[in-house]
Formats: sequence, C-alpha cells, structure tokens
Amino acid sequence: MDLVSNLSIGFGVAFTPINLLYSFIGVFLGTVIGVLPGIGPVATIAMLLPATYALPPVSALIMIAGIYYGSQYGGSTTAILVNLPGESSSVVTVIDGYQMARKGRAGPALAAAGIGSFFAGCVGTLILAAFAVPLTEVAFKFGPAEYFSLMVLGLIGAVVLASGSLIKAIGMIVLGLLLGLIGTDVNSGVARYSFDVPELTDGIGFIVIAMGVFGYGEIISNLGKHADERQVFTAKVTGLFPTKEDFKNMTPAILRGTALGSVLGILPGGGALLSAFAAYTIEKRTKLRAGEVPFGKGNIRGVAAPEAANNAGAQTSFIPLLTLGIPGNAVMALMVGAMTIHNIQPGPQVMTSNPQLFWGLIASMWIGNAMLIILNLPLIGIWIKLLTVPYRWLFPAIVLFCAIGVYSTNNNTWDIWMVAIFGVVGYIFIKLGMEPAPLLLGFILGPMMEENLRRALLLSRGDWSVFVSRPLSAGLLAAALLLVVIVALPSIKAKRAEAFVED
Repeated sequence: MDLVSNLSIGFGVAFTPINLLYSFIGVFLGTVIGVLPGIGPVATIAMLLPATYALPPVSALIMIAGIYYGSQYGGSTTAILVNLPGESSSVVTVIDGYQMARKGRAGPALAAAGIGSFFAGCVGTLILAAFAVPLTEVAFKFGPAEYFSLMVLGLIGAVVLASGSLIKAIGMIVLGLLLGLIGTDVNSGVARYSFDVPELTDGIGFIVIAMGVFGYGEIISNLGKHADERQVFTAKVTGLFPTKEDFKNMTPAILRGTALGSVLGILPGGGALLSAFAAYTIEKRTKLRAGEVPFGKGNIRGVAAPEAANNAGAQTSFIPLLTLGIPGNAVMALMVGAMTIHNIQPGPQVMTSNPQLFWGLIASMWIGNAMLIILNLPLIGIWIKLLTVPYRWLFPAIVLFCAIGVYSTNNNTWDIWMVAIFGVVGYIFIKLGMEPAPLLLGFILGPMMEENLRRALLLSRGDWSVFVSRPLSAGLLAAALLLVVIVALPSIKAKRAEAFVED
C-alpha cells in the first residue's frame, strides 16, 4: 500500500496547474528538438538551466525530464522521414524506418514508434516507481571491470546487428573506436590525434558524425544519381496507422524492447542508446514470420522495438539519479545541476526528505507520456506532408537545418566543415555498401570503454585477471565470446548471408 499512497502524493503534486503547464512545455520542447536534427536534449537543457532559477524545484525538474523523454519521441520522426536521426538513440530507427517511408508506409512507422514509445514510457515509469530501491542494488554490483565487459558485449552485438559483411562491420567498429580516441586524454590531459588543430582537442562531436554520415552522405548519394533513380518517396502513402498484421508483428517486439530498455536504462552509461541497439540486435536474432519483410528492408519490428527500448531506458535511467545520486548520462548530470541550483542534494535522502519532489516527478512522467501520444499521433498526417515536398526543395532544407543544428551546439563554424567532410565519408560508405550504425556505436562506447578499462587496471594495480576473476564481468565476456562463436558457425553464416542480401 506504500506505493499507492506515494503515487497519490505524486499525482496530487503533478496535477497542479503550474506543474501540468511545465510538463507540457517540457514534452513539447522535447518533441521539437527531437524533430530538429542536431540540437538534442543536452544542448537545450543546458541553455534552459539558468531559467530554472525562477521556477519552483518540482516544476523545474518536471520540465527538464519532459524535454529528455520528449526528445526520444521526436528523434524518430526525422529518422523515419528523411534518414536523419534527430537523437543518438534514433540511429537504429533509421535502418528500417526510412525504408518503410520509401515504400509509402511512413504513417505505420511513425505510429509504431509513437505507440511503442508510449507503452514503454508508462512501463518504465511504473518500474521506476515500484522497483527503484531494489533495482539500484544491481547497478551497485557494476564496477569498472563489469562496465568494460558490458561494452565489449555491446560492440560484439553491433557486429551481429550490422547487415552485410562481418569484416566490414568489424572495420566500421574499429574506425568508430579510433575516432573516439581523438581529443584530450582524461588521465594525463595531453591532446591525442588532434594534429595541432585546437578544435580537435575536445574531440569530434557525435552530432557532427551522425549528420554527416547519415544525412549529408544520403543527400550526396541521391544527387549523384539521375532524377529517376533517386532514393526518394515515389510510393504513395497508403495508410496512416498500422494494419492488423503490423500490430501482430510489432506487439511482441514492443514487449521485448520495453523489458530490455527497462533493465539497461538502470546501468549508468547504458540508458536509451545502448537499449535501442540491444533491442534491434535481439529482433534481428528473432525468426521472421511467414511473409514478413526482412530487416533493413522496412520491417516494422525494427522501428517498434528500438523506440520502445529507448523510451523505457530514458525513464529507468532516472533510478540511479534519484536513489543513489549517480547521473547515468549527460542529461542526468544536468538534472543534478538543476537540483543543486535549488539546494537539493541528489541521492537516497530525496525520497525521505522531499517525497513531494520524488513522487511528483515520477507521476509527471505518466502525464507527460499521455501528453506526448495525444500530441504526436494527430501530427502524423502533418509529418507525412513532408514527403510530398519535391526533393530539389527538400535537400537544401535538410542541409540548412543540419548546419543550424550543428552550429548551435558549439557556436563554431569548424563543426559545419566537419559535417561536410563526414558527408563525403558517408557517401563513400554507401558506395562500398558499409553500414554506418556500428561506427556510431563504436564511437560512443569507445571513450567509455577506455575510461573503464584504465580505471579497472588502476584499481587492480595492473592485473588484467580482474576482468575474469569478477563473476559478473567474466559472465559478460563469456556471453560476448559465445556470440562470436555462434556468428562464426558455418550454418549461422549461411543463414546470415541469406538474411542480409547486399544490394
């Protein structure tokens, strides 16, 4: 009964007019910045943080939380319609979502993303409310060695995830890891691989690579073809909502994605991104039903599962913050900043000393998710109208939005030139038939892997056996090794070649 009484306190706080208003502002801003590629929740929250001084503490945190999970919704829109992941966690949504849009099925793809996100968001919030304290004990068991092993497993999963050649997938991951090394060494403070270019001392931004490789690369590829051959939306948009068959395919995918995202979201550094990649990997390993579209060709499960996973992960990533005071990602670090501004010490004492804030924030997430589904599903028709815009007008608009988005993150023209360079790189990848998604995962996980590897070796005084002597780390490495063995088996190789026929 404690949960019921706590939630009644929370809904009492969340349903006040001022908190409803700031919840709406948060989810609306989140959707908009998710749709506009390149801006992202971190930059938006960072810009709005000074404005939270004047707000009541609960309202400020409700608005920031709304921006975060609202951006997970919005990021899928541009991923599906124009092959641009508005958010890093929407990178995998691009693979099947964009193919569905090209076949005239943008409506069902957007609806699947919206429904999956809403269901997962509600379940993630329920888990946050019911299991916040016991679930943090799982996160406590993860030290640097376990995080390193988990990320190794994530990268092996990315090889399995990639369509086409295994060698190409491994090459893309290695390239991503190498790009992640550019910048300042965390331990020594020495610039690495910056070639005396001041702008490279902070490393290359994720947004720069994602927009260049996915957005500009696709545009250059299309402009290099005759007008009749361009990969644009020639198919008529047939229906705005999923069919009965679509629901039959995507319902188990949403359930699997929600379960996976809820677990991975708790782990600091996991959150929405790792959840989306892991969910897509699992869907690819799940047998196709009779008559189902192959993955990479517009399978609705490839949209529903990662979108459900990234929203569940976004909700449960609040668990370590609210119960331990540990920010799991950049957005949670900004939440800590907002709490500090209002003289609130994040950690276990928030639940006892400020229950109105703790439970009010949790209750606001249910309200925010309901607002998002009401806000987004009617807008599907409006987003679809983007597809009727002639390509000669659409591509300059995409280039312009990308340039504005990239410039706004650092106010630096260098980033715009970098996007152009990665656009050419993306075009080369398309020509060579190389999947860019593993590159991005390698780029994101690389610095985190290096940090945890060095931390684990420092704590063990240089003893490499720490990775196999700790049971959880050894189990994760064993799972990674098993995955490598399974993928290398001749029978699996043959089936994989059938599933991923390269164009």
